[in-house]
Amino acid sequence: MYIAMNRFRIAIGREETFIDIWQDRDTQLKTVPGFISFNLIEGDSDEEATLFISHSSWESDKDFLNWTKSDAFRQAHANAGKTKAIYLGPPKFEGFDVVR
Repeated sequence: MYIAMNRFRIAIGREETFIDIWQDRDTQLKTVPGFISFNLIEGDSDEEATLFISHSSWESDKDFLNWTKSDAFRQAHANAGKTKAIYLGPPKFEGFDVVR
């Protein structure tokens, strides 16, 4: 199994906007080969930002990479630039192979 995570620093006061973006977007993930599950996780806040993590599980890293090259991925991220003001920097990607 492979876990793909993106860390987002979201400006204080913009958390609900960020959550709405993720809840309202058409990811089409359930139709993607190798997709297992997705969670949006809210973390701690400091004086500038709240941490959010998108967490998806895949059968393999190959399945995840195939999704990033698919039409479904492009459609799911088509409006990403329209909400730049809520982000404090770009997302930070982390990928993991599950050992056990």
